[in-house]
Parts: sequence; structure tokens; C-alpha cells
Amino acid sequence: MCRVNFSCGSFVIATPWFSRYFTEMKTELLDYVLPEELIAQTPADKRGASRLLVMNRADNSLRDRMFTDLVEYLRPGDCLVLNNTKVLPARFYAKKPTGARLEGLFVAEDDRGGWRVLLKNSRKISPGDTLVLLDRRREPAYEVVAAERLEDGLWRLAAEPGGMSPQAVLQQIGFAPLPPYIKRGSDSPETEDDLRRYQTVYADRPGAVAAPTAGLHFDMPLLGRIEAMGVTLAYITLHVGIGTFRPVQAETLDEHPMHEEFYEIGEKAAAVINAAAAAGGRIIAVGTTCVRTLESVADGRSVRAASGHTRLFITPGSTFKIVDAMVTNFHLPRSTLLALVGAFAGLDNIMAAYRHAIAHQYRFYSYGDAMLII
Repeated sequence: MCRVNFSCGSFVIATPWFSRYFTEMKTELLDYVLPEELIAQTPADKRGASRLLVMNRADNSLRDRMFTDLVEYLRPGDCLVLNNTKVLPARFYAKKPTGARLEGLFVAEDDRGGWRVLLKNSRKISPGDTLVLLDRRREPAYEVVAAERLEDGLWRLAAEPGGMSPQAVLQQIGFAPLPPYIKRGSDSPETEDDLRRYQTVYADRPGAVAAPTAGLHFDMPLLGRIEAMGVTLAYITLHVGIGTFRPVQAETLDEHPMHEEFYEIGEKAAAVINAAAAAGGRIIAVGTTCVRTLESVADGRSVRAASGHTRLFITPGSTFKIVDAMVTNFHLPRSTLLALVGAFAGLDNIMAAYRHAIAHQYRFYSYGDAMLII
């Protein structure tokens, strides 16, 4: 039986979650064909103006709604859980010693004060080479040293320039880390709006290199309406990493090495969630990141305040302890995110919902439309 590892505070726990049947599920079952024109290239004109496909697990019904209709499906006493991670402007440009330009993506700061980055076209870079980081006007801003090639495309750069933190440097030189299926062109890697729209309105914990996209649909007036109807809000953190959107390339799900992401649930958030659950309210997770965090620390119908790194891989056959409903975007084929929503709603049901969404011209992926699974 496969054992799925996840961390709990400073401990890493291995738990046998799944039956042999489900851990050996063929990855090809997560495949579907999406017309390229349905991949959203820009956000909706306004937050909340996207569409909402509502799936009711009680009868597997589907309803086509607008995102602002979400309030009709919430009840007083429910708890809406949101991920308050803040996306770093992690994409940057640099020049090689030859003068050729390359593109990079900041991944994390290591324990030696260096940068872990993905570099495109880095085959001709050698350890010890000096790279010039460019500001947003494409002017030289800082020099760094390509200290160590960690693996194909992944490098460690020497200590941050001028004693500044990576976050401070990226605020001066970085662009929104849009996923590769959003095309902006080499001369215009983003619009001015991307730094704002590829970010939730409640983001306040810097650390993600990709957005928790289900939260992009909310604006402050909508959150105010939700609170006014007696729904509590709980803010937790999971810093979305680059592994989230990588496809599962293994033949079966149990062969896929699940990525690790940092999470934190504070005392206040845990108390709000536990109070709602104890009173019979539903715990509604906004996004797969919230689902993954909550299920990593759930003990029956309660969660505890904790922080650490989770490797929890939720696949069809998993059981859910605390999450009763979720808001989510439409995910890539063969992704761990599609496996998660397939586990929650039933894989056959989810694939049928995706076929419905394609037939009805829903917009897919990060800037696309949303689903509510109740």
C-alpha cells in the first residue's frame, strides 16, 4: 500500500490513505481535450464577473451561474476558508556573460541566503559566471553569481545583492509569475494589470510563486456580503510552489513524487474553523490549496494551529475529514489538482462536469471561471 507523507509542525508523518486500487490508478484517467481558445489569457473585466458551475454531489446536478451567485449557496454558520498567501513578482530577466538575455523564476531562498531559481536557456552558463539582473525597464540593476547547477534548469544564485532580501529585489525587478499557458510575448511579459489581478484582494503573506486562483474571483464587497449573512471567514496560508502545476508524468498516481509546500494555520483561524464545525456549519475551502492545508492538519471535525511543510497527495479513494464544500477553478489535465477535485466529487462526475464546461464555453485555468462543489 502506498504511504503518503505529510508534515505536521516539525514532524513528517506517513499515513496509509488509499487502497491499492486507487493508488495504482492510471494517470491517463486524468486526461481530457481542451480547445486552446478556452484557456483564459486575461482575467474577467471585474472580479466576480466570471461564471460559476455549481455541482451538487447529492444528485450530481450541474447549474450554470455567475460567480456572484455564490452567496445563494452559503448558509449562516458556514465558514469560508481562504488562502492569504501573497504572490511574489517572481519572474525576472537577466543577461548572460555573452550579453544574451535569459528569463528566470525565483523559487525559494535557501538556508545559506542564496536564491533557488529556474533559468531558461541556461545550458551555456557555467558555475561562477556573473549574471546581470535587469529591472523592469530592462536596465542593469544587480549582479549575482551562478553558484551551482542543482538540476536541469534549476540553479542556486549567490547571496542576495547588496544584502537585500530576495523579496525586496524582486519588488524592484520582478514580474507576475504567470503560468506558461498565458501568453504575453517576450517584449510584454505582463500587462500592468497582472501584478494586481494575479493576486487575491486579501493577500498579505508573501511567499507564493503562483496564485491560489480560486480566490481571484472575490472582491471586498462580495466578502462583505458573505460576512453580513452570517458566514465566518478564516484565513490560512499555503505558499503555492512550482510543483503545483507540473503534470503527473508517471504512469500511475502512486509513482508521482508529490511536491512540498509550506503552510500555516494560526490560532485565530483554527478557532473560527472549529467553532463553525462544532456548531454544525459547513467548512467551505476556497481552492485546492486550502483543501490540502486543512486536510493535512485535520483531526476528525477539527483542525489545530500548526505550521510546516505538507506533501499530502489527495487522489480518488481519499477520505475528507473537515472540508464539506469547495470553490475551485478548472485544472490542467494530468495534474495533482484535478486528482484532488476528482477525489472530492468523484472522478467520473468531475470529468462529466469538465465536458459540460467545455461544451458551454467556460474559460479554463488560472484566469478562467470557477466551480462550486457542494
